[in-house]
Amino acid sequence: MVTPENVKRYIEQGLNCEYVQVEGDGRHFEAVIVSPAFAGKGMLQQHQLVYKALGDRMHEEIHALSMKTFTPEQWSKQI
Repeated sequence: MVTPENVKRYIEQGLNCEYVQVEGDGRHFEAVIVSPAFAGKGMLQQHQLVYKALGDRMHEEIHALSMKTFTPEQWSKQI
C-alpha cells in the first residue's frame, strides 16, 4: 500500500520543492506543495508539474490526489 510518505518522496524526487506535506489513506491523498518551479505558472500548469513528477504512479498506485500548490513567495504569506 502506498503511504503518504511514499507520495511525498515521489513528488520530491521529481520536482524541486521547498516544502511538501502529504496526508492520506493509501488511495486518496491531499498534498501541500511549495516549489520555485511554480513561479509564473497558473494552477493547472502547477498541478501538471506535480502529475509529471508522479508519472505512472498517478494511474497505478495513487487513486486520487487533491493538492494545493504555492510558490515560495505565496507560501511565505500563508504562514
